[in-house]
Amino acid sequence: MPWSLFGAMIAAAGLPIYIHAPKFYVDEYGVSLVTLGVVLFGLRLLDVVQDPAFGWLAEKTRAHRRFGVTVAALVLALSMIGLFAIPPLLPPLWWFALTLTGLFSAFSFLTIAFYAQGVAKAATLPGGHLRLASWREAGALVGISLAAIAPTLLGYVIARPFAGFALGFALFVLLASFAMRQQWTAAATGADASPLTVLADPTARRFLALALVNSAPVAVTATLFPFFVESRIGAANLSGPLLLLFFITAALTAPLWGRIAAHFGQRNTLLAGMVLAIIAFAFALTLRTGDVLAFAAISAASGAALAADMVLLPALFARQLAAHKGGEAMGFGLWSFASKLTLAFAALVLFPVLGAYGFTSGSANSAQALHALTLLYAGLPCALKLAAIALVVRTPMQEEPRCSSESRPA
Repeated sequence: MPWSLFGAMIAAAGLPIYIHAPKFYVDEYGVSLVTLGVVLFGLRLLDVVQDPAFGWLAEKTRAHRRFGVTVAALVLALSMIGLFAIPPLLPPLWWFALTLTGLFSAFSFLTIAFYAQGVAKAATLPGGHLRLASWREAGALVGISLAAIAPTLLGYVIARPFAGFALGFALFVLLASFAMRQQWTAAATGADASPLTVLADPTARRFLALALVNSAPVAVTATLFPFFVESRIGAANLSGPLLLLFFITAALTAPLWGRIAAHFGQRNTLLAGMVLAIIAFAFALTLRTGDVLAFAAISAASGAALAADMVLLPALFARQLAAHKGGEAMGFGLWSFASKLTLAFAALVLFPVLGAYGFTSGSANSAQALHALTLLYAGLPCALKLAAIALVVRTPMQEEPRCSSESRPA
């Protein structure tokens, strides 16, 4: 399905690059990790604040969306090649900042245009927004998983694995763009929208608040994951495989959540996924050094819970936007802004709190420091998920019609 393929392509340029790029520039060019951290923080802030602007741009250019997407896909591919496959044409730190700016900007525009276009596409599909979201998010999760492991696998067969990854990604961009080429012709043609237009809808405001609150647990656990695995579980060498297990489980369960929701309702299924996340986080509170298998089970469960969020929340928000006939791109620009804002929160708040309790990465830590790490990694997400559940219960939701026992979603 073109939507799964394109979703995989976009997702492969997101989270995995946050993981790969800093280590590559430290190892290859000797750039200071501290300096890279400062640049990444600045780029993350830019990435957050530009999303509403890209939403506006996608709205204004929706009649020419295929052209806009083609340009953005070209920038994405060239930025990836510049980042990993060719020697820096500027001092390495500046080249790192320039190529990542191009990559993350193209990623943001493509994501917003892709999700906005899905609002129009879903109206033509049996199963509507729910069916489209199931396969789109499954593709995205597969893309994340493949991009996370690809440089390691390529390292066994070629001398420059990151260059191979970048060139392979560029070919993937061409393939996904070609497969998706006919899907941009049905762009929504509703009235122009601004952030104030979308925010004037009280239900849309609640959905955006839900996006903000519900993405916070993922931001917290993603930020602290390597530290928790290293210092609490005592398995730093397994951080990569455990993260891959998390995303693979999410990818495998994404279509399943769509089928469950088709029979039992999207709100009920979303609440079930959130309860599963709380159970997983609660068990993580009990872990001690050496509990690798238990943490692997928790990682799988929390990956499945993430899949429920990824499939159901965008589908419900898209249906809400569709009811207002316009503003899809602006709406998803704000949605992306709300979701990414939690990453900035995690970076700014969590590390200083850990530092206040004496936590130090890569060395022995006191019982107090490890307790603080555990509470932040597992306890804080439980509280945030409870707040998200309260918002789900109070937010009016237009759901897809449920399947009868005689009919099943295609």
